Amino acid sequence: MALVSVPYPVVIVDRSGTVRHANPQAGHLFPALCPGEPLRGNVPAWLADGHAQHMTGAPLTGAVVFGPVDERVFEAHPSVQDDGDVLWWLVDDTDRRLAREALRMERERTAFLTEASNTLLSSLNLERCMDVTAQLAAEYLADAALVIAPRKARGLPVVLCLSGGEPQRFTWNVDPEEVLGLGEALQGFPPVPSRWIDPATAPGWLVPDGFGPVGSIVITPLPGHGVPAGALVLLRRSGEAAFSAEEEVFARLFAARAGAAMSAARLYAEQSSLAQTLMRDLLPPVLQRAGGIEFAGGYRAAKDHERIGGDFYDVHPAATDGEESFAVLGDVCGKGLEAAVLTGKIRNTLQALLPMADDHQRVIDLLNSALLNSQATRFATLIMASVVREGSGVRLRVTSAGHEPPLIVRGDGSVEEGASRGTLVGVLPEARATTTQETLAPGDFCVLFTDGFTEAKGGPLGDELFGQSRLKKALAHCAAMPAEAVVEHMLMLASEWVGSEVHDDMAVMIIAAPRSAHLSAVGGHTRGRFTA
Repeated sequence: MALVSVPYPVVIVDRSGTVRHANPQAGHLFPALCPGEPLRGNVPAWLADGHAQHMTGAPLTGAVVFGPVDERVFEAHPSVQDDGDVLWWLVDDTDRRLAREALRMERERTAFLTEASNTLLSSLNLERCMDVTAQLAAEYLADAALVIAPRKARGLPVVLCLSGGEPQRFTWNVDPEEVLGLGEALQGFPPVPSRWIDPATAPGWLVPDGFGPVGSIVITPLPGHGVPAGALVLLRRSGEAAFSAEEEVFARLFAARAGAAMSAARLYAEQSSLAQTLMRDLLPPVLQRAGGIEFAGGYRAAKDHERIGGDFYDVHPAATDGEESFAVLGDVCGKGLEAAVLTGKIRNTLQALLPMADDHQRVIDLLNSALLNSQATRFATLIMASVVREGSGVRLRVTSAGHEPPLIVRGDGSVEEGASRGTLVGVLPEARATTTQETLAPGDFCVLFTDGFTEAKGGPLGDELFGQSRLKKALAHCAAMPAEAVVEHMLMLASEWVGSEVHDDMAVMIIAAPRSAHLSAVGGHTRGRFTA
């Protein structure tokens, strides 16, 4: 049978399985193949089986069989001739299959990196990020993985995970220089190739218990934001295929994502710790009884997710019995962190001015000068009270600097408004204020508050101010209540009034004369105590 010359190997086989024709390309591919010889035994079994299936089953026209020939993969396409012979023409499919496999692996790796990124970035906890990194690496990249963070005082933080196992945390006091490339990786230097690392030299502390002989090791840095986040160590057992160059590159891609997540978690932890440290000084203090006088305070920031703002209060108890305690409540213009920073400055300034707290006007003048000379563009209002126990009652000297006047609630439920008035601080060269004196009988209390209460919008329609008259009415019902209960009642009313609407910072301080009798100090060495 004459055939047009084609570039593919072509074999024609009759019904009995005998070769009738093989072109030169087929002869080069199958040297033992000759016309007149049986197909089976002279070609790979997959091709002979394909022909036999055609002979015993449905025709194979249009079907394809494939299999290896030496190190290549061929597809054999059948074409049934008019006389019943089958013409097989073969196509080298190796490169296409390799490309298809590479594409499949690339898709799997991309999906893995996406999953890993999402999982790693779902947590800002450093230990959790290390656990996830080790577990993902052990599951997809190696038989075991170790995530090693930079050294701390107690040693190297390590998370170890075996494939199919759970992460385990350790702190190792070991020398990373014992492992080639580990010390450099922890410092952020590029990784050394896996082929440079002799698995037999791996120290015992690097190999998990019961792991067996190590066949290959990959060590790659975990890059961070400015500083290294640590190192990733991948282990494969002896008998497994060694890490290929492509796998090492992929491990670096994974390490880059893991390092970024660990670095973000470490940065968040540092910022959170710093914020907590600063916030301890910015948050209003817990008030207690001082000098026989009840103090209570409450605070609600402008937003539910913030804990600090522009309102503040402090009580500085008297150093000795019989002297005045100094209380102050203020409101800095604005909300949030910027207002809280100025609040901290004002509180620190007032702390420094305590030696002259008996002269309210002088304190206001010095604070006003300090704010005018600073770069702050905000102003503040505040109200100060010097408080001392006198017999069974309490005497107050109150000075308002542009602030809401205090409210005095008597034991019979009547509410009086303080007379002190003044200019806010931090705006004009002079901040003048008047000081008035008030007296609290047993059961009376003085309310210092910020305008966050009176200017809170809410109510049935959501746009009505709470107002001072409504506040006075509410306080009248608090007569004879403990100071802390009054604070809780005011905050509850404010919360109900504003609901979920936006509101300003709110702060309140209660100064109360207890319903008690004073007992003299024992031996003149204590401040004495009070009893009902």
